[in-house]
Amino acid sequence: MFQDRLRTILAPAVQAAFNDCFGQSPDAGSIGFQPTRPEFEGDTTINVFPFLKLSGKGPEPTAQAVGEHLVKHVGEVARFNVVKGFLNIVVADAYWLGFLNEAAGTDILKFTPTGQKMMVEYASPNTNKPLHLGHLRNIFLGWSVGRILEAAGNEVVKVQVVNDRGIHICKSMVAWRMYGNGETPATSGLKGDKLVGKYYVAFDKAYKAEVAGLIAAGEPEADAEKKAPILLDAQDMLRRWEANDPEVRMLWATMNGWVYDGFNATYARVGVGFDKSYYESNTYLLGKEDVLKGVENGVFFRKADGSVWVDNTPEGLDEKVLLRADGTSLYITQDIGTAIQRFVEFPGLSRMIYTVGNEQDYHFKVLFLILKKLGFSWAPGLFHLSYGMVDLPSGKMKSREGTVVDADDLIDEMVAEARSTGEQLSKLDDLGEQEKQALFEQIGLAALKYFLLKVDPKKRMLFDPKASIDLQGHTGPFIQYTYARIRSLLGKAGVQAEPPGQVPSANASLLPEEKAVIKGLHQFPAVLNEAATKLDPSAMANHTYELVKAYNTFYQTVPVLKEEDASKRALRLAMSAAVAATTKKAMWCLGIEVPERM
Repeated sequence: MFQDRLRTILAPAVQAAFNDCFGQSPDAGSIGFQPTRPEFEGDTTINVFPFLKLSGKGPEPTAQAVGEHLVKHVGEVARFNVVKGFLNIVVADAYWLGFLNEAAGTDILKFTPTGQKMMVEYASPNTNKPLHLGHLRNIFLGWSVGRILEAAGNEVVKVQVVNDRGIHICKSMVAWRMYGNGETPATSGLKGDKLVGKYYVAFDKAYKAEVAGLIAAGEPEADAEKKAPILLDAQDMLRRWEANDPEVRMLWATMNGWVYDGFNATYARVGVGFDKSYYESNTYLLGKEDVLKGVENGVFFRKADGSVWVDNTPEGLDEKVLLRADGTSLYITQDIGTAIQRFVEFPGLSRMIYTVGNEQDYHFKVLFLILKKLGFSWAPGLFHLSYGMVDLPSGKMKSREGTVVDADDLIDEMVAEARSTGEQLSKLDDLGEQEKQALFEQIGLAALKYFLLKVDPKKRMLFDPKASIDLQGHTGPFIQYTYARIRSLLGKAGVQAEPPGQVPSANASLLPEEKAVIKGLHQFPAVLNEAATKLDPSAMANHTYELVKAYNTFYQTVPVLKEEDASKRALRLAMSAAVAATTKKAMWCLGIEVPERM
C-alpha cells in the first residue's frame, strides 16, 4: 500500500544497520518515521533515542553509524545528517521518480477493502425549523467522514435521526393553527422548512408577550412562564399527539411533510444523502424493554419510587435515571434502544459514529458506558465525533428568536460571492448563463464546505464568508482554481488521461520544486489513513491545500509547456496530471466538486 512504501524499504534497513553496527536490532514496528523539520535538510527523520540501550552509545554516534550504514547499503538513501539524536535522511531522486512511475495511472487514495462495515450518523435536524449554519458543519463533517472511511476501504452506512416529535414541534403547530390562515409552501412561496420555522418564531414571540401580560397583571414570573395560554395549548397538543388524536396527527404529518421536502431540497443542493432515516416518532419507545432486562440482570436498579437508574459512579460519572417513576422513557432510553436496533438491522457493523456537537459529550459517555455494561460486544466500537460550535461575528445563534443563519440563505450568499469574484476576473465570457450559474454554485459550495472542514472538528470556529471565497487564500476555491489550471495545462499539451503514463528514467534528477510536489503526493495515502483513523477531515483538507500550494510554486518557477527537453517536459506533465487526479479524489473525500475551468 502506498502509505507504507518508504517505511517498507527503510524499516528493515534500519534493523540491519543496528544489527551490523551493534549486534542487536529494534522491532520494525518500533521504528518511527516523521517528516524532517523544514529547517534541516532531509525527507524523513528517525529518532534514535529509544534505541540507545541497543547501541550502547550516545545519541549522535548511534545516529551517525546508522546513517553511514544506510548510505552504503540502501540505494534509496542519498545522504544524511545528524541533529542530536535525530537522523535526517535525504531520499534519492530515483525513489521519488519510482514512486511517480508506480502511481501513474493509479488512484493512490484507493485502499484495499478492509471488510469492515461502519455507520455514520449526522444531520439529526428538528422539524420545527430550517437547517442552519450549525447543521451545515455537522452535515459536512459526517458526509466527509463517511467518504474518507469509504476511500480507506470500509463499507459505510450513512443515517440520520429526525427529531420529529415533542413540545418544540407542537409549538410550531399551535402557532400555525392560530396565525397561519391555511398558509402552505405553495401559497406562501416559502420552502416548507422555512414556513414551519416562521411559526416556531411566531410562537416564541406570542409566548413572551403573554408572559409579559401575566406579569403585568401581578403573576410571579415563574408562574407566568408556566401559565401562558399558548404554552398550555402546546402541552395539550403534545398530549393529544401521544394519544393518537386523528386531527393532531394529521396536522403533524402535514407540517412535517413540508419540512422534509425543504430538508431534502437543501440536502440535494449540497450533495449529501442517507442510506436510512430514523424518525424519533418511531424510536421514542425503544429501549424500555432493554432497560427492564438490565434491571432483571442486576445491571440497573430501582429506587423506592419505582424509577430505574444506572450507577456510573465507579467510572467517575453520575447516577443516571433511565425510566421515570411512572415508567416513561427519557431521551437516553430511546438512544439505547436505537443503537441496539441498528446493530440488528445492519449485521456486521463494527463501528458506529455519532456526529453531534460537543455539548452532548457527557450524554455519549453515559450512553456508551451503559451499552458496555449491558454486555454488547459492539459497544467498544461506538464513537462520538464531537465538534465545536460555529460562531459568527454577530454572536451566538438562537433558533427561537429567528437569529440563526439559515443554511439556504448562507449558500445563496456564498454563490453570490462566487459570482461577484468570477465576473470580476472576466474569464468566463464564453460561458452561457446556465453554465456560469452551475460553476458559481460549485465554487460557493466549495468555499463553504472547505472553510468548515479545514478546522479540527473539536475546535470552536468563527465562520467568515468573505475569507472563505478568497482565490488566493487557504480556501476551497483556491484548490479548485489550481485544479482547473492543471486541467487547462494538460488540455493544451494534448494530455487527456489522469495521469498520462510513464515518467522519465529513474536516472533523472529533480528540482527542489518538483521534489516538493512529488513528496506531497507521496504523503497523501498516509494522510488519508490518519484522517480515517482519527475521523478528522481537516487532515485531508489541509494536506490538499499544501499540495496545491507546492504545485503553484512549481508552476510559477519551472517551465512546463515551454520546456524544450522532452524528458523533463514529460515528467512535469505526468506530475501535473497526478496532482490533478489526486486533488480531485481528495476533494471528493471532502464532498467538494472541482470544475474543469474557472
